[in-house]
Amino acid sequence: VQLVESGGGLVQPGGSLRLSCAASGFSLDHYSIGWFRQSPGKEREFVAAVDLSGRNTAYSDSVKGRFTVSRDSARNTMYLQMNSLKPEDTGVYYCAPTFGRAVRTGFDSWGQGTQVTVSS
Repeated sequence: VQLVESGGGLVQPGGSLRLSCAASGFSLDHYSIGWFRQSPGKEREFVAAVDLSGRNTAYSDSVKGRFTVSRDSARNTMYLQMNSLKPEDTGVYYCAPTFGRAVRTGFDSWGQGTQVTVSS
């Protein structure tokens, strides 16, 4: 079981990035999945999630209207399109199976995450 996050980088405020979360060793089709981020000096927090069908999504208030979460069953991959990025979006982004806005109980196979830095 492995999750690999990618797509992070350094971007100016107002810019965009697209993150990917690729799964191997299991099918994402069996899970609602989501993105979490950990900013310097803060605990890991919920960012966005998408359900099994891919039709229902949830977002934290801080990213609603700017980020879009989606999934591609054929590629066994989840995405996070991030637009209008702000410095406070800086952090390491992780993906994980979810239950509501929380990490699914028992999940502990965190990937290495992908660093997003928003700075001028």
